[in-house]
Amino acid sequence: MSDAPMSRRSFQLGLAAGGLAFGAVSIVEAQEKAARPAAGTADPEKEIVAEAVIPTPERDYPAPGFQPRFRKPQTGSILVQDFVIYSHFDLEMVEYLLRRDASLVNATMDWGGGDWESGLGAAAHIGRPDIAEFLIDRGARLDIFAAAMLGHLAVVKSLLAAHPQLFYARGPHGIPLLSHARAGKERAAETLEFLLEFQKTAPKPVVPPTAPPAMPAQGAGTRATPSK
Repeated sequence: MSDAPMSRRSFQLGLAAGGLAFGAVSIVEAQEKAARPAAGTADPEKEIVAEAVIPTPERDYPAPGFQPRFRKPQTGSILVQDFVIYSHFDLEMVEYLLRRDASLVNATMDWGGGDWESGLGAAAHIGRPDIAEFLIDRGARLDIFAAAMLGHLAVVKSLLAAHPQLFYARGPHGIPLLSHARAGKERAAETLEFLLEFQKTAPKPVVPPTAPPAMPAQGAGTRATPSK
């Protein structure tokens, strides 16, 4: 695997990833094993198709008029989970999984409570520029957190000039922008210095609402009819 040094946090994440893979030899073998029917159940004249049943939570708000149609198969959650975990510390496995399924480059994992994380987000907060640049070169969507870690000062400046509230945005696991710049170490030193200065004059953060939002009026948000 990768020879790059791992931080203590990276090591802990590595143990988590190792636990997921332990006993399965490889992700591919595990999936192939799961796909094989049990002994005595195979029917040579019929194709056995296993279909996952995902419960649909009931809405307590009006359903949208548009009903999506999935024209392509959705990426499996285990594959996304493993890809995001490996993106914290293992470039070799990131390369392997991305060769296997290129759509993973922008896939995100919800670790619970809306804590969404992509492979790039993982590499950005842990301070792995090699993994981050590999993903960006293959189509990952650059954001202010990865830009800060990579030391892309001009990008960070332009985004904060247009949207100063981005300074208070939180990345995966609630990690702030300043921490991403610190994760970049020497290459992000100038970016970190800029952010520390920006913090002194940054506008106050917008306080999120504590109560549930009011239900929009009937028809709100629909496309307006142009006046004649």
